[in-house]
Amino acid sequence: MRTVHVDELAVTVREMCISANHELRADHVAALQRGLEQERSEIGCEVLRRLLESAEVSKTERIPFCQDTGYAVVFLHVGQDVHFVGGDLTEAIDRGVADGYRDGYLRASLVRSPIDRRNTDDNTPAMVYHHVVPGQEVKVTLLIKGAGCDNMSAIRMLTPAEGVAAMKEFVVETIEKAGPSASPPVTIGIGMGGTFDKAAYLAKWALTRTSGQPHADPAIAALEAEITTAVNATGIGPAGFGGTVTTVAVHVEAMATHIAAFPVAINIDCHSHRVREQVL
Repeated sequence: MRTVHVDELAVTVREMCISANHELRADHVAALQRGLEQERSEIGCEVLRRLLESAEVSKTERIPFCQDTGYAVVFLHVGQDVHFVGGDLTEAIDRGVADGYRDGYLRASLVRSPIDRRNTDDNTPAMVYHHVVPGQEVKVTLLIKGAGCDNMSAIRMLTPAEGVAAMKEFVVETIEKAGPSASPPVTIGIGMGGTFDKAAYLAKWALTRTSGQPHADPAIAALEAEITTAVNATGIGPAGFGGTVTTVAVHVEAMATHIAAFPVAINIDCHSHRVREQVL
């Protein structure tokens, strides 16, 4: 049995919130660079060059890459042989988020409820998903989500008869509807299967993968490639100004589902794709 003090988790979350907002992950910077190499529109190329320049300035000057510093989504994978001490686990995560947003001079964007729009003042609570796994490690994955792209996300309960063809049409339809509002070039997380809520979770989790890394299942990897081609054929382009690169990465996650169901969820992330992972 391994003992972990919750303060260690709080400090880790604090540092991750700051670094995620101040420095885009290297794999996403590489994805933007690939986008620049593939883009055929001059204005699209200029947008991508500016994004890469902004990423370097953000990293060097330690300032947020985007003014919408988003809300914290925490995926916590805890080994079943780990025992937390020193306080409440959820409170420690929220404390880490609050400290990170205060100390990193990041905008607090959460309100208490959709009806009572009063700001919580410290960007808490975090949106936390707990998973118990074998072993003694604690893996923390942080996804920072802004509202512009999140607002363009969608879910649909397809039927098995509609199949994969309808799923691809739904993705393209969602991206076309989003247009410039999702701040392309976007990263697209797609969840298939499970239940209504599980598909949405899978779509969000898919965003944490290495940008552009194909799925381990060849059939799903082929589907990701097909969707990438279809989305980029929309011509929306970087920042919605037109072009050949509307998405720099499409990640699909799938799981078992009911014989009569085909749930599909789409979670969009903007060009400010902010992810961190840390093992305690």
